[in-house]
Amino acid sequence: MKKKTVSRRNFIKKSTMGIAASTFLPSILSANKVFGATNKKSKAMFCYQCEQTMGGKGCTIVGVCGKTADVAALQDFLIHTLKGISIAAVAGRKVNISDPETNQFTCMAMFSTLTNVEFDPYRFEDLLHESVTLRDKMIKRVKAAGGTISSDSDTLTLKLKPTLEGMIKQGKQYGLMKDPDIDPDLRSLQHMLLFGIKGMAAYTDHAAEHAQEDEKNYEFVHRSIAALEDKKLDANAYLGLVLECGEKNLRAMELLSLGNTGAYGDPLPTKVPLGVKKGKAILVSGHDFIDLEAVLKASAGKGIYVYTHGEMLPAHGYPKLKERFPHFYGHFGTAWQNQKKEFAQFPGAILMTSNCIQKPKQTYKKNIFTSGTVGMPGLTHLNKHNLAPLIERALELPGYTENKADMEILVGFGHKTVLGIAGKIVSGVKDGSIGHFFLVGGCDGIKKSRNYYTEFVEKTPDNSIILTLACGKFKFFKHQLGEINGIPRLLDVGQCNDAHSAVQIAVALTKAFDTDVNGLPLSFILSWYEQKAVAILLSLLHLGIKDIHLGPSLPAFVTPNVLDILVKNYNITPIGTPEGDLKKILG
Repeated sequence: MKKKTVSRRNFIKKSTMGIAASTFLPSILSANKVFGATNKKSKAMFCYQCEQTMGGKGCTIVGVCGKTADVAALQDFLIHTLKGISIAAVAGRKVNISDPETNQFTCMAMFSTLTNVEFDPYRFEDLLHESVTLRDKMIKRVKAAGGTISSDSDTLTLKLKPTLEGMIKQGKQYGLMKDPDIDPDLRSLQHMLLFGIKGMAAYTDHAAEHAQEDEKNYEFVHRSIAALEDKKLDANAYLGLVLECGEKNLRAMELLSLGNTGAYGDPLPTKVPLGVKKGKAILVSGHDFIDLEAVLKASAGKGIYVYTHGEMLPAHGYPKLKERFPHFYGHFGTAWQNQKKEFAQFPGAILMTSNCIQKPKQTYKKNIFTSGTVGMPGLTHLNKHNLAPLIERALELPGYTENKADMEILVGFGHKTVLGIAGKIVSGVKDGSIGHFFLVGGCDGIKKSRNYYTEFVEKTPDNSIILTLACGKFKFFKHQLGEINGIPRLLDVGQCNDAHSAVQIAVALTKAFDTDVNGLPLSFILSWYEQKAVAILLSLLHLGIKDIHLGPSLPAFVTPNVLDILVKNYNITPIGTPEGDLKKILG
């Protein structure tokens, strides 16, 4: 694997198919009030980037995720400094300068601002210093090459205060609602773009770890972040960037898929035990397969069994991981929001990779470690090249004292596997034994309204096939739905980034039936929570996919007028009741 030029958060810790924008209306600007709060009243913070934001409007004191007002300010400040890097990088490309370190850092830093990723203020201090340093280096290179840089904002000249406290005060000037006079619809589109970029940046960062990179994606990241500071752009310009973000996110997910399959083989249908083996234990959660592989290497031959949690479940379908590491055993627990209860019950050490972390309980705080982009004050952050503390803790803890059997579930239905049985699928549709396909996937979460997805799957007709991906599958992943012509009715496509596989399956079916995606007997029933889900939704819109059922609630950052555009052009529909939605879909 190629060595990256920028460290992925291994800083010294100081604390413990496209649619053009021209197809839209000439202008959607209005005086309607934005969903959520404005900054006309002083608030400790404002964040509404996730689905569970307070009251469906915005978190103003502390994040529902547990993010403090100080961390929120540092995240906002980091994004502001990344605008400076991006403006300089855009100018750099005009004189043929594209810097790998700057490219990779920008995406990694954006990734750190996603929901449930980085909670440690001191690590944001490190990121801010690196951000400004890289900005100044790029400015010097551009000027030395004869280029020019101009901006009406302070992003190119801003200096950091010498203390963390000073940076927090600086950051409070650059919140999402910093401009109270901007048109709410324009701001809505800017934030839709910002959150989409965050999701795309996360996938881009993961793919870069596999040395899978695309200069066009880095160019877009910088151009679109810089556009957030361009006061000359109108609504249609931002609509174009929003759809382009969906296009570039497809490429980012493709690169990550190429990285994972290149390293670990194409996923194969694999039975995963939900039981446990007698012996010491390590639990790996998050999304990062490279960190999982590092754990498997470090724990080999030590009497330790390795289990997955959350979105790590699909790792069991990758043959090279299963073949090389016989101690890679099974899956423990469900989705991210249940980790406090589940981690407290796990008798071994725990590694949280990439994101989805919650503030740990004291009962297991000594047992949990972080790696990669994720961080939490008071936890030990590990470099994947030195996992000794994790291994030592696993050996100290009791592990499982006896074997306990449980059911097995199937994973590994990537696009190559599904397309390998395309003949059966096409024949089944033509003879009527397969009546409909449902892609029921996305993010899981705490709200009881997410039980909709469980009930929806339970009520689907017996002649339908359910494709699922991401942690939303945990609402029904144990359901035994039977088979159709030897094909399981429930097909686990993989992680959230494996939406790329779902798209490949849909594209192949369009060719088989000589239609477009919207002409297939295929419906998208999606749940969203954070910014990667936003990026995936933008990818589906870029492809022109219509009639998406989205829930459990609509994004707070989407104003009524922007929602009206999405409804008119794509017929995006909020979820209703399982019975009502099925009746509407199936006629």
